[in-house]
Amino acid sequence: MLRSLEQLREEEVKLLAAIKTALPRLERMWQQANSHWGYEDPVYRFYHQSFKVYQLQPVIGEIVQALQELAPHLSLNPWFTQIVGEGTAGEFSMEVNRCWVEATRPILEAFFHARYFLEMVCKYGKELDEPTDSLPSGWAAVLYLYGLR
Repeated sequence: MLRSLEQLREEEVKLLAAIKTALPRLERMWQQANSHWGYEDPVYRFYHQSFKVYQLQPVIGEIVQALQELAPHLSLNPWFTQIVGEGTAGEFSMEVNRCWVEATRPILEAFFHARYFLEMVCKYGKELDEPTDSLPSGWAAVLYLYGLR
């Protein structure tokens, strides 16, 4: 859907306000996504070939839900939703061990993308008081996530 620049700016203002309102919760999620058990251990589990890497899937879902709740009337970027879908669709079975990388790498990829956007909304929710015409790359990526670029 094509929108006027004025409509896009209004949506950006609403998004930034929603981020600022949700910032305490988003920052708690960000801290968890960067903790030993939330980040360091799950990446290790991939290389250790442990089924525990699958424990990232609900975390990915929680992050995506929090991001969507910031602008529930906007669809998230289709590439992002594809990456998340591929990373959260599989279930562990012993068969996965035969194709470990192919089966589990999408989980890490989805986590890294979700974590990146969580980081960017936290960062720019703190740094920006209003939308800016000079777009930092991370804020521009957030706008792409919500279809506002």
